[in-house]
Amino acid sequence: MAGAVTAHLSDSASVRPKHVTEKPIVRWLLTGIALLFLGFVVLLPLIAVFVEAFKQGVNLYWASITDPDAVAALKLTLITALISVPLNTVFGIAAAWAITKFRFKGKNFLITLIDLPFSISPVISGLIFVLLFGAQGWFGPWLDAHDIQILFALPGIVLATTFVTFPFVARELIPLMQAQGVQEEEAAASLGAKGWQIFFRVTLPNIKWGLLYGIILCNARAMGEFGAVSVVSGHIRGETNTLPLHVEILYNEYQFSASFAVASLLVFLALITLGVKSFVEWKSAQSAKGGEA
Repeated sequence: MAGAVTAHLSDSASVRPKHVTEKPIVRWLLTGIALLFLGFVVLLPLIAVFVEAFKQGVNLYWASITDPDAVAALKLTLITALISVPLNTVFGIAAAWAITKFRFKGKNFLITLIDLPFSISPVISGLIFVLLFGAQGWFGPWLDAHDIQILFALPGIVLATTFVTFPFVARELIPLMQAQGVQEEEAAASLGAKGWQIFFRVTLPNIKWGLLYGIILCNARAMGEFGAVSVVSGHIRGETNTLPLHVEILYNEYQFSASFAVASLLVFLALITLGVKSFVEWKSAQSAKGGEA
């Protein structure tokens, strides 16, 4: 009886189409809802940014994005990303390697710590660094005695950004490396390969697309971070303002066209990031197809 049922299910599976299809009206309805939602939530705000940015002419737009304060904010944003993203990449690889390749006490606690920034408000994250490095914080008197400034300077901005963004690379690599297992690394070790040789010749080629994807997500969040950076920056115009903070200042000063012009720079950076992300996903899919072949 069981054999007959199994044979029947096998025959049904063999004639079943590869993709379950719905009625055309259902497909069109679902597609329309998705496009309508994307239009209102994504496309309409993007269009509004550029419409408001150019509302008072190209000259004002150009003057706004070439303003010394805007240029300084752009430089600070890029410098912060250039420092925090590599730090999180190294940490993410090390954490994913340790969690997926070794057994040790406290592994679950480490995973919980990695997820911590996802569950804490960015503003609270910034306040943590104020409590640590502020004038009345734990290390404040020592820092002041040695003339070291963390808050309201680049180090504080980098620390806050790094804290907020450090889960992205690790969280992208951990499930990928868990799915791959340790068989290839063990085989390489049995053939006499050393630790770094195993990493660069076996592990890294297997995780390269997932790693790039995590780096892209980390970079996108680093350039757009507002809450934590707002707390530790001090809002010093032209010195400690990143692009999101500069947009807020312009908007609060009722310089709407200028604020949207500067915001368009963030949109351009986001579109570049999105393009790189799409390319990485395409290459990853092509690589997976090649592996299956």
